[in-house]
Amino acid sequence: MTARPDPLLRRLLALGWKGLANLQTLLAAANIQGEPRLWYGGARAGEAGGPALKLRKLQSVFPQHWRGFNLVYLLSAAPYLSACAMKGLKRKGVPLVLNQNGVFYPAWFAGDWRARNRSMAAAHERADHVLYQSGFCRRAALRFLGERQGRFEILYNAVDTQAFRPPAQPPAPPFTFLITGRIDAHQGYRLTQAVAAVGEARRQGLNCRLLAAGVIAPEVKAQALALAERCGVARALTIEGRYSQEQAPGLYRRAHAYLTLTHQDACPSAVIEAMASGLPVVHPTSGGVPELVAEAGIGIPTGEDWDKALIPEVQSIAQAMIGVAEAGVALSLAARQRAIGQFDIENWLVRHQRLFHDLLARHD
Repeated sequence: MTARPDPLLRRLLALGWKGLANLQTLLAAANIQGEPRLWYGGARAGEAGGPALKLRKLQSVFPQHWRGFNLVYLLSAAPYLSACAMKGLKRKGVPLVLNQNGVFYPAWFAGDWRARNRSMAAAHERADHVLYQSGFCRRAALRFLGERQGRFEILYNAVDTQAFRPPAQPPAPPFTFLITGRIDAHQGYRLTQAVAAVGEARRQGLNCRLLAAGVIAPEVKAQALALAERCGVARALTIEGRYSQEQAPGLYRRAHAYLTLTHQDACPSAVIEAMASGLPVVHPTSGGVPELVAEAGIGIPTGEDWDKALIPEVQSIAQAMIGVAEAGVALSLAARQRAIGQFDIENWLVRHQRLFHDLLARHD
């Protein structure tokens, strides 16, 4: 395993990259005519999380131009450009597009959430067009980043519905609930509550199990395994590690339904991938997830709170699990149809293409 650099070195590297990104703005095109030539403001594509994957999808159609770019596409998760750099781009007539996901607040982030929001606020204020990943994202941004003038729209994340699709045959029993993602210590409830709910659902007669996969903190994994032993469901729990984007479709095909318990999740791509794979979703009725799922799952009433995470009760989770299992085929079909109709990657890319041409025409 490669050793990670110490915190001081990481900070220095981050500052260096931010400085290079701001210098890069000097290489914008002298004029903005022609086809869109995008630069992504220092954000990097890859597999490490939603923003990096989003960039990889965009760059498959709109490659990165390190010089001579005529449009800048910014991600809220990569706020590298200073207000001064953005003003310079605006003086050159280079349009700025911001893809705005979540913001920081006490219920979501234990550190200096105000400072993290300040780093995003400049782009939110100055962008020519903001793409909010959900209606919840817009409400949160206006609350914590401030009001803004200018154009915007709600554009949900997207998925390749040909890659993420249901299996030819449903997986064998027992009814398998899948939970994925990065689960750090402060969100350990996402796994431990799920384990306890599996125990309760099984006590009520549902033959079910839980499959968890992703980057799970060791202490959370240990807590979940110990809880499974106490609840008598150790054999009904499987915890796997990190998986690649190429492995993701096969992972979803091993399950019957998807389970997410995250408080006020903004617009999780995993939920869309699950729906495209034909998995109905059990979820809290907070954040942007209810907008994504609609009638393709069962929501657990929790409410909205910016100061503390509202954790669904075990009994309520178990009842939702039983309801999803009973609805089975109907909810699976609804999930797949909604993903194709609302979240297909081709429609998402076409919308970007039209937006870029419109912005360049307005600045011509």
